[in-house]
Amino acid sequence: MAAVGTTIAGAVKLPIGFNVLRNDAPAALALCAACGGSFMRVNVHSGAMLTDQGIIEGDAYHTLRYRERVAPGAEIFADVHVKHAVPLGDWTLEDAAHDTAERGLADALIVSGVGTGQAADLADVERVRRTCPKTKLLLGSGVTVANVKDYLRFADGVIVGSSLKRNGRLANPVDARRVAALVKAMK
Repeated sequence: MAAVGTTIAGAVKLPIGFNVLRNDAPAALALCAACGGSFMRVNVHSGAMLTDQGIIEGDAYHTLRYRERVAPGAEIFADVHVKHAVPLGDWTLEDAAHDTAERGLADALIVSGVGTGQAADLADVERVRRTCPKTKLLLGSGVTVANVKDYLRFADGVIVGSSLKRNGRLANPVDARRVAALVKAMK
């Protein structure tokens, strides 16, 4: 990933970031340090989630301290009730968002649908925005030409994958026409 990250950083004038495996924040931060990354994504920054890989526990305490040592300028983008998982306990979406932003000091919150390519509930996005009005808010799945304007009423940005691929399938190559259509819809 370091070789690819360095190559991309040298080829573009855009911020680059890293998300390693399901929740390897130290590796993502190390890549930010090695490649000049501006941000990293961590799926579970605070709290704990039950996933098909087992229980994933957030470790904001150590992640924040490691960031200070290796990549102090890198922002932490953290999921709230990450996709492909359910929270352990009865933490509401609002509780998780507040804890991730206020105690976990995440620079941005990510709200997704329940799985890859599945749209987040617009009401959930609005609830997170209301709970954390000053924190950057991103959409992590399910953004399409048809719904992007609705999401951008509350969110500051989007992370897009499946809807930009040929036939909307994640495994397919990127379709330039789909990219152009989404960019046009966002204006």
